[in-house]
Amino acid sequence: MDRLDLCLSVSAPDRLGEREWMIANGLAGYASGRLDGTVSRRHDGLLVAALPVSGRTILLDRVEETVIPADGAPPFALFDALVEVRLERGLPVWRFARDGLELERRVVMPWRQNTTLLSHRLLAGGADIGLDIRPWMHFRGNDGPADQPLYPSVLSWQQGGRIEVTQGTFPPLRLAVRAAACSLILGDERTESAFYPIEAERDYTAHGPVWSPGRFALRLGAEGAELIASAEPWGAALAQNADAAWAAETGRRDRLIAHAVPAVRDPVGRQLVVAADAFLFEPRGRFDLAARSLAQGNEVRSVIAGYPWFNDWGRDTMIALEGLTLVTGRPDEARRILLTFAAYERDGLIPNNIPDGGTEGVYHAADASLWFFHALDRYLVATGDDETLDLILPVVRRSLDAHRAGTRFGIGVDPADGLLRQGAEGYMLTWMDSATPRRGKAVEINALWYNALTVMAGWLDTVGDGDGAAQAQVEAARLRESFNRRFWNPHTGFLFDLIDGEAGDDPACRCNQLLALSLPHPVLEPAHWAAVLDVVERRLLTPFGLRSLDPAAPDYRPSYAGDLHARDFAYHRGTVWAWLIGPFVDAWLKVHPGDRAGARRVLSGLAGHLDDFCVGTIAEVFDGDSPHRPRGCTAQAWSVAETLRAWANSAP
Repeated sequence: MDRLDLCLSVSAPDRLGEREWMIANGLAGYASGRLDGTVSRRHDGLLVAALPVSGRTILLDRVEETVIPADGAPPFALFDALVEVRLERGLPVWRFARDGLELERRVVMPWRQNTTLLSHRLLAGGADIGLDIRPWMHFRGNDGPADQPLYPSVLSWQQGGRIEVTQGTFPPLRLAVRAAACSLILGDERTESAFYPIEAERDYTAHGPVWSPGRFALRLGAEGAELIASAEPWGAALAQNADAAWAAETGRRDRLIAHAVPAVRDPVGRQLVVAADAFLFEPRGRFDLAARSLAQGNEVRSVIAGYPWFNDWGRDTMIALEGLTLVTGRPDEARRILLTFAAYERDGLIPNNIPDGGTEGVYHAADASLWFFHALDRYLVATGDDETLDLILPVVRRSLDAHRAGTRFGIGVDPADGLLRQGAEGYMLTWMDSATPRRGKAVEINALWYNALTVMAGWLDTVGDGDGAAQAQVEAARLRESFNRRFWNPHTGFLFDLIDGEAGDDPACRCNQLLALSLPHPVLEPAHWAAVLDVVERRLLTPFGLRSLDPAAPDYRPSYAGDLHARDFAYHRGTVWAWLIGPFVDAWLKVHPGDRAGARRVLSGLAGHLDDFCVGTIAEVFDGDSPHRPRGCTAQAWSVAETLRAWANSAP
């Protein structure tokens, strides 16, 4: 079966309850929940709207659906009759059957609209049946505590049986139904305590209030019925019925697949292309940036680092850019993302992240700007777009000069050896940014700095700046000599993770060393490539990516679980990161040229994971020890992007 139309077993209900679904709307809004119809996270909701000021906001937490058979049989909860869940072009479809009745349920979000359409259809069972839908809501930011007090609710009528609900200062939630017959039973208000089991597992507040204004009592005939939930004006909210919205969205996804490079049009590749689309978004709330960009003929674009709680992060965006946009045949989106982040450059740095609902960046990262050089290089290699190079060249010139002279957070070149150092008290500046201090000269930072100097030399030569190109080449050569002399550890046979650190040189076996050979311009001498790849494969490779630390290390943590402190400590001390499979495949193909079959084998675990956890996408992290349980964000941009890029590069 085509993986975009996969069916999932419901023979083990407990296992089904562990799996989740998520769809996005191109604005960073989304809908998500468990496949068994429940919600498990405080972030879940049937409509999590991306609003200009408040950011992502849960407007419709969930619905409660009850079937009333026409023959007088007892009513039953819809999900008690679940027999099948499937994805159609990545969109969720549920099928239910009981006592001769057969029903279908679908959820779709029209692209770039804060609207969710929930549709039901009677597939078999003869006469019309009743269907009660009770909406539950608690307006709050998607990452806010579950136990925030409910704001007083204001309910207003609209023509045609539509209602608007407002809580606090949030924009209204508009609810409407389309059905052969419908009545709104208001005044049947309820407030209950909802339980979010994943929050309990993560040691967060797991109970919180939800409120319902009443219920919609529908007659469900052959033509079906639908509930529309929207933060858009009524005209936009009601612009399409559910069937039209479904056809539009599946057609759009089919076109995405058609535009992707041929190497990813196989079943796994197609699913990854659709998964990649969820992370590209238009940040409409950044009015100042949007106004300046539109005046220049550009459109603002960015990348959500992970659903359901991350916003857009500089390093994640630049690592993911090639897989999300170039492998998928969307170079215009890549250009817009690069120009968007170029507009945020300050003191030679691009932002570490841009807070949800905000317009100003946060800059505490030593690697985000260096990954920007890499992302721009991949874009230019793919497109030959000299016009965009002209637009961005002043930005990367400033960045290069700032790194040479020294900029914020102790980021700068050490004049003694030409290596790049970083460190400021209270900040974790590398991608290992959670309770993992690495102040000093980190191995991947210097690999990225060498790559940046090398590509910059080529760009400067292209625009006729021979002196600038020559200077960058000299600096790169000095860096390469220092790197190979200082980072190679002859006692272990692999690279130091950090040198000149607060505790001296760190000999830990970590995944970061792989970037010294995997980047397009590797700083590591080829004589050491095989040794580094071998130790990474033996000690760090798992079916779902690379461990962040050797299991033999005293600080190794086999599981990313427990409260926030325990998770932060484990985050980069053994936890498996899926995105690192991309650099591993790059390194594999450099050490074993032409062995695409060997590279493809290491991707099999992640290909199988697409049917697990949050179906159709790839998790942020996995436990270090088998069975490598998926953890963290249910859908992570660089996990999907680097798996997709590696899948393309390892195609037969």
